[in-house]
Amino acid sequence: QVQLVESGGGLVQPGGSLRLSCTASRSIWRMGWYRQAPGKQRELVTTITRSGSTDYQDSVKGRFTISRDNAKNTVYLQMNSLKPEDTAVYYCVAAAFYAPTDWGQGTQVTVSS
Repeated sequence: QVQLVESGGGLVQPGGSLRLSCTASRSIWRMGWYRQAPGKQRELVTTITRSGSTDYQDSVKGRFTISRDNAKNTVYLQMNSLKPEDTAVYYCVAAAFYAPTDWGQGTQVTVSS
């Protein structure tokens, strides 16, 4: 089991930026972020492997960037050009292969004027 500790959520105006961080208790192959908006299903946002391979949901491509510091077991999510529809609870995830096996507690991101 991997413990995940997230930070960095908050309130931002449309067009603004936020950076989320997540530190894992040990090294794991894949880390990433899911999100869940009110009344919607939880959805994949982006993931990154230890080797640096990434994938993104189409709606965030070009606006969000995931990166990783393997020495710190930490993953970062830089979110730019935020839109109201990005409002959600963002969950850090860890996976040995692809499907998440461990989840963080979640951090709220609210995009509103």
